Amino acid sequence: MLSIVSSFIFVLCAFCVSTEEEFPVVNTKLGPIRGRYLESRLGNKFLSFRGIRYAEAPVGVLRFQPPIPVKTWNETFDATEDGPICVQETQDPSIITEDCLRLNVYTINKSPDRNRAVIIYFHPGGFYELSSQSKFVAGPEYLMDHDIVFVTANYRLGILGFLSTGTKEAPGNNGLKDQVVAMRWVQENIEQFGGNPNSVTIMGYSAGAISNSLHMVSPMSQGLFHRVIVMSGSASAQWSIPSDQLDLAKKQARLLNCSDESIDSIMECLRKATKEDFSKTVRDMFEFAVSNPIILFKPVVERDFGQDRFLTEDPTCLIQSGKFPKIEVLAGVTEHEFLFPAIDILKNDSYRQQMSTNFAKLSPICFLYERDSTNSERISSNLKSYYFGNSNSSDWLTFDGLRKLSADGIIGFGMHRFMKLVNVHTTVYRYEFNYTGRYSHTYYPADKPYGAVHHDDLLYLLRVPVMTPMFNKTDPENPIVENMTGWWTNFASTGNPNVGAFKSSVEWLPSTTQEGQYLEINETPTMNKQLFADRYSVWDTLFPIECPN
Repeated sequence: MLSIVSSFIFVLCAFCVSTEEEFPVVNTKLGPIRGRYLESRLGNKFLSFRGIRYAEAPVGVLRFQPPIPVKTWNETFDATEDGPICVQETQDPSIITEDCLRLNVYTINKSPDRNRAVIIYFHPGGFYELSSQSKFVAGPEYLMDHDIVFVTANYRLGILGFLSTGTKEAPGNNGLKDQVVAMRWVQENIEQFGGNPNSVTIMGYSAGAISNSLHMVSPMSQGLFHRVIVMSGSASAQWSIPSDQLDLAKKQARLLNCSDESIDSIMECLRKATKEDFSKTVRDMFEFAVSNPIILFKPVVERDFGQDRFLTEDPTCLIQSGKFPKIEVLAGVTEHEFLFPAIDILKNDSYRQQMSTNFAKLSPICFLYERDSTNSERISSNLKSYYFGNSNSSDWLTFDGLRKLSADGIIGFGMHRFMKLVNVHTTVYRYEFNYTGRYSHTYYPADKPYGAVHHDDLLYLLRVPVMTPMFNKTDPENPIVENMTGWWTNFASTGNPNVGAFKSSVEWLPSTTQEGQYLEINETPTMNKQLFADRYSVWDTLFPIECPN
C-alpha cells in the first residue's frame, strides 16, 4: 500500500514547481531538476531546463570511449543556466570542457498532459565547433510560441568525438553515439516535461543534418524517433564514408609532437593531451584555406570488435535499398549554400592563385571527392568546364562559378541525392529557403547580405543572439518566423507541415521522384519543381552510386 501511495505522489508531483515562481522543479527518474521561466518571442512564459547532464563526463579513462548514460542523483540538479560547450577552437579555454554532454529541455507552462510533440535539435558546426547553448546560437524563443517540447543537445566534437583508428581502441563515431544516448534520455524522461516519447522528431542542421541522415539507418537509433528534419547536410553525398580515419589520428599526434608510428603511441599521446592541446590545434588539422576539407571529421562504417556499432554499412546504399524506417521527412537547402568558402578563396591572393594553378589537386579537397587518381582528374576537368567554361585566361576562376560549385559540392548534391533516394520509399517535403532579410551569416561585397546562405534559415527558427535581435510582430522578418516555426511544428506534430495548429496560405505538397516538387520559402512562398536540375545532373553523371548487389 505504501509503494502504491508513493507512486501516486510521484505521478502527481512529476511536474510540480517550487514555491518560488521563477525556479520550477521537475522530478525525473534520475532525480529532481530545477529550471527557470523564460519568455518567448511573443511574450508567453515557458519553462527552461538547461545544461542537464545526460551522460557521464567523458574524461580520464572515459576519453575516447562510448558515452555512458548518466547515473541518478539525490540533490536537485541546477539547470537554470546554459551548460558548457564541448572542446573546440577558442580564444578563451575557460569556456570549453570535456564534461559537455548536456542537453536543454524547453516546454510550455501548462499542465502536463504528456502528449506534446518533441523536437530534438542537433547543432551544425562541421563536427568540430558550435554548441546547443541558448545564449549564443540555439535560443528556443521562436519555437516556444508553439505547443511542443524542444530539446537541444551537445555532442563531442573534433578528434575527441570522431577519433577512429580502425581498431578496438577507437572504432569511431563517439560523437554520434552521444546523440543516441541523448535520444534515449528523451525516451526515458521527456514525459515528465510534458512530452510524448512516441512523437519525437529529430531536427539537424549541416553536421546535425548529416547526423540525422545517419540516424535513419543506424541500428543504434532505431525506435528513438518518429520523423526527421534534414536541413542542409546529408551523408548520401559524393564523399566516401571510410572505415577509419587513422590519417587524422596520426596528424593530431604529430601536431602534439608525439610519435605516430603505432596505434599504441598515438593513443598514449592523445590520452595525455589537455583540452587546450586539442583546441589550439583544430585549425592545423585542415589542409587548405580556412577550413578545407570542411567535412574533415567523418562518421565511419565501424569494424566489428564486439561493440555497439553506430554504422554497419554504407548509408547511401542502405537508403537506396530502403533499409530505413519509412517515416516522414522534411528536408531542404538554402539558395546559396556555403558561399563563404568561395569568398575566402577569392579575397585571398594566395588562395586564389593556388586554386587557379592547382585546381585538379585542390578541387577534390574543397569539394569532397576522391584524390590523386585518373578518375579524380577527369572529375576535376569536367567540373572546371561546367562551372567556369573553357577559358584559358588568368582570371578564369570567377565568383559566380566558384559560389555555385561550393554550394553544390559541399551541400547541394548530397541533399539532392538524399531526397531523391528517400523519396522512392517514403513521404518527403522538400524546400528551398531563398529569403534575404536584414541579417545574414555572409555580407558581401560590403555590409549587405548577399542572399540566403548556409545557416540563414536558422535565424527564423532559433533565436541567434550573437547575430540578430529578437524579431517582433512588427519586424519585416515576422512572416518568415511565423511560417517556418508553424510548418516545422506542424510537421513534428502530425508528419504533415500543412496539418496542425498553424494554417498557411500555401499548401506544401509532398515531393515525387518524377516532379521533385519543393516549396520556395520567402515573402511569398510558392511551390516549384526540379531545383537546380541541370547542375545536379552533372554530379549524378560524375558520381554514380556504386553498391554491392
